[in-house]
Amino acid sequence: MAGAYDDRDGMIWMDGEMVNWRDANVHILTHAMHYASSVFEGERAYNGKIFESVKHSERLKKSAEYIDFEIPYTVDEIEAAKDQVLKTSGLSDAYVRAVAWRGAGEDMGVASAKNPVRMAIAAWEWGAYYGDAKMKGAKLDISKWKRPSPETIPCHAKAAGLYMICTMSKHAAEAKGCSDAMMFDYRGYVAEATGANIFFVKDGEVHTPKPDCFLNGITRQTVIGMLQDRQIKVHERHIEPSELEGFEQCWLTGTAAEVTPVGTIGDYNFEVGSLTRDVAQSYETLVRS
Repeated sequence: MAGAYDDRDGMIWMDGEMVNWRDANVHILTHAMHYASSVFEGERAYNGKIFESVKHSERLKKSAEYIDFEIPYTVDEIEAAKDQVLKTSGLSDAYVRAVAWRGAGEDMGVASAKNPVRMAIAAWEWGAYYGDAKMKGAKLDISKWKRPSPETIPCHAKAAGLYMICTMSKHAAEAKGCSDAMMFDYRGYVAEATGANIFFVKDGEVHTPKPDCFLNGITRQTVIGMLQDRQIKVHERHIEPSELEGFEQCWLTGTAAEVTPVGTIGDYNFEVGSLTRDVAQSYETLVRS
């Protein structure tokens, strides 16, 4: 599948029905378009099966609760809808996007309690998120934007509005020839990339930022479990910027990113070492098992 995302062949599940891809539209006065009242999930299917599908559906429901609305479908109903979309698409390997939002209704101000909650699910082919970086190592910029305090945003929701500074950070990075940007948090600690969690290696041990003000990714949790099963020490902690110089390897994790090595972050260089490659290969084996 290629071309603009609004002009493709195929079907999209929308509010309980399969509709033609080009007809899956919303009104211009949809609340989510004006006030970011939307949550979503990005998922990957391998060999016809969505990896950790139920966890994604559960998180979608929880994200909606965090931003004060309820998705009118159970986890089981969401699972059935995703299965229907995947089968209809004819794809065995696919990216699956589930999104729920406050639609158009009687309210068109900040408040939107009277508006219906809507939901859609689409699937399409999507290759490596960072292109050939999976072999060479991604090049990251350092963003000027910081992940906000939990007192200012619902930081554990996968909500559309929280990605605004991520979009700006990634655009600035791409303008410099980078694949992505690493962000610090509001305290100045290392946080994450714009859509992926980050890991570092030093002396055979792994260090990763504590997810106390950003999303604790499902892929992140999977990789930590893999490392612990191998008796590799994992430190989940606050990481100071000054520590970047001493780390030997680095990788990103995320549903889209999968496990992607990092070669540089600003002026700091990392080797695409054996542990990074092993984790990437082991994750690939796991999701296809």
